[in-house]
Amino acid sequence: VQLQASGGGLVQAGDSLRLTCADSGRTFSTNVMGWFRQAPGKEREFVVAINRSGGVTSAANSVKGRFTISRDNAKNTVYLQMNSLKSGDTAVYYCAARSSYGLSGVPTEYNYWGQGTLVTVSS
Repeated sequence: VQLQASGGGLVQAGDSLRLTCADSGRTFSTNVMGWFRQAPGKEREFVVAINRSGGVTSAANSVKGRFTISRDNAKNTVYLQMNSLKSGDTAVYYCAARSSYGLSGVPTEYNYWGQGTLVTVSS
């Protein structure tokens, strides 16, 4: 598993942004995928996760109704659609893969991590 996240940038509050995470490995469809974020001076926190088939998702309360995770197993890619962005969403966003069954919001339960992409939301 080798994850490469992209799509971050500088946007204004209220804007939308889509992050992409591509896996160059061969086991993408067998992994639960998640997005986490880490703001300066804060711990890494869970954002969203999606199961292997893409039929079940989970989201942190802070992003419910605004952020959506999806995946395309044929393209080995997971997406994070972020709408109605707020200044509090400013962080480095990381995609992660979990080989065990079941969604999780715990960073230590993910086996592989991408390098992160910076999202900055100006108010």
